[in-house]
Amino acid sequence: MGGMTEITGSTAPTAPATASAPATASAPEWEQRFRAPRVSLPDWAEDAPDRALFVSNATGTYELYAWDRATGKQRQVTDRPNGTTDGVLTPDGESIWWFSDTDGDEFGVWMRQPFHGGEGEEAVDEPAAPGLSASYPAGLAIGRDGTAVVGRSTDEDGTTVHVVRPGAAPVEIYRHRESAGVGDLSYDGTLIALEHTEHGDAMHSALRVVRPDGSTVAELDDTEGGTKELGLSVLGFAPVAGDTRLLVGHQRRGRWEPMIWDPMTGTETDLAIDLPGDVGAEWYPDASALLIVHGFEARSDLWRYEPGAGSAPVRVDTPAGSVSGATARPDGTVEYLWSSAAQPPVIRSTSGAVVLDPPGLKAPASVPLEDVWVDGPGGRVHALVQRPAAPAEGPFPTVFEIHGGPTWHDSDAFASGPAAWVDHGYAVVRVNYRGSTGYGRAWTDALKHRVGLIELEDIAAVREWAVKSGLADPAKLVLAGGSWGGYLTLLGLGTQPDDWALGLAAVPVADYVTAYHDEMEDLKAMDRTLLGGTPEEVPERFEASSPLTYVDAVRSPVYISAGVNDPRCPIRQVENYVDRLKGRDAVHEVYRYDAGHGSLVVEERIKQFRLELDFAQRHLATVSAPASSSLSGG
Repeated sequence: MGGMTEITGSTAPTAPATASAPATASAPEWEQRFRAPRVSLPDWAEDAPDRALFVSNATGTYELYAWDRATGKQRQVTDRPNGTTDGVLTPDGESIWWFSDTDGDEFGVWMRQPFHGGEGEEAVDEPAAPGLSASYPAGLAIGRDGTAVVGRSTDEDGTTVHVVRPGAAPVEIYRHRESAGVGDLSYDGTLIALEHTEHGDAMHSALRVVRPDGSTVAELDDTEGGTKELGLSVLGFAPVAGDTRLLVGHQRRGRWEPMIWDPMTGTETDLAIDLPGDVGAEWYPDASALLIVHGFEARSDLWRYEPGAGSAPVRVDTPAGSVSGATARPDGTVEYLWSSAAQPPVIRSTSGAVVLDPPGLKAPASVPLEDVWVDGPGGRVHALVQRPAAPAEGPFPTVFEIHGGPTWHDSDAFASGPAAWVDHGYAVVRVNYRGSTGYGRAWTDALKHRVGLIELEDIAAVREWAVKSGLADPAKLVLAGGSWGGYLTLLGLGTQPDDWALGLAAVPVADYVTAYHDEMEDLKAMDRTLLGGTPEEVPERFEASSPLTYVDAVRSPVYISAGVNDPRCPIRQVENYVDRLKGRDAVHEVYRYDAGHGSLVVEERIKQFRLELDFAQRHLATVSAPASSSLSGG
């Protein structure tokens, strides 16, 4: 039986202040989780720490908010139909820079408005960097004298970096075809740290420190001209006057960890931080210590470490789960955003206080995670499992919710989507396949050349465990995901057609060759790194990794959602895939909406989950166990 459905939609609310239906106790718990007010970890101005900036969905759309911590007053900074999340405070706290794109296309300019708004509290926005045309953002750093260092990326120019001084025309100090970005600006504004991939490997950056005139001060490159795959990242200059030390992330021991590099002297200081897993860090405000964010096996915690003191890191007490962000305040306390799969996010301080608690109904709790380790073809694969509270025993209809990235990982953190599936009686399995971060450099870097197929081998190993263990009903297995997870969904439906009852692909790569030609320049560089060249140079690899190659083998019903302004997974390549499904009269539904790579509008997110849930329930009701499947036993 064939057939298709075309659905259209828009994220634009008619009245932003009331765009989201209020979260009430009478609404289903899964809807309450989406609608419950949320806030990001507040960023604060370095020289005015009582002035803060955060993101909230209080109006039903994620927007920027200013918060005067001394008075408690909060003010909405941006108000756009499709939301705003990118903003930066100037060091003096007088101004807010925010990035203005068009309906989520990520292509735009930086705008600026006063921290306290304008007359009558109305926002007064003006171009923050006059003279710079629209681009994709490639980093931003703002100095104490008002000077800004602005990174830009365009298809025509690659990456350019500009110094923008108040009242003066922007001055270009860097240009290269490969991807690069602004890392940080030193306390006195005399040094600029850049990350770049001039060696052609977009997964492993090198560092360059330059002066505001573009002259090079020092280089740090662990790629050895592209022959060695080790990356570096900018973590930040020391935040005190006269200190030129730069905190740097490196991979020299097979994982991400920090060291201190002084580009003026060339001195590199190794740090004795003996913790398993990846280690990130930022300076305490007086540069006396480092706040360590430690991630290991899908969970994270915090530590304080004093370089040169000869002592081991000291644990900062946080509950078991995931710390999504943390910052050390001038008084030495630490504020952090924490959640677990079972418990919704909260911003706490080491003083014991809740830092920022949005008003309104709180998100209901969900069920905790179970950790599963499965032997895969490339090593042990970590999977995170949530199962319904009732019935107590499986097998359950099961959603394999595949994360995007690909260089990312699922963690023990609160997520409304998986919790909603559990509420409806589904088990949820999330797989940290090869290519995922958090399991060492070798695991992440294993994703090369056989792109997509490698990840699906790991997913298949976990699928086999899920069926044989009795967790998953082999007739009701759903492959789902967004972005790279959407790509793996479509690729899996074509290369493993007997294994999945249906697929739910959000903002996916569907036709890899067309996606490459239409996507933003930074992603082109990533694809060249992953696949070893362009579609013209390695056509066989793009063909082997493209869902379009296998579309005629897809037998399961397919649901696809796509943003018409998406620069990461552009709409034309999705349409090419859909046209092939149409030509076969394959069972599929397509939902297009007026936004970019996902939506910042709460009601739109709820609508999309409803459409996916409805699609799954309708089609799973008609399927039976695949007779040819080698994994049909428990």
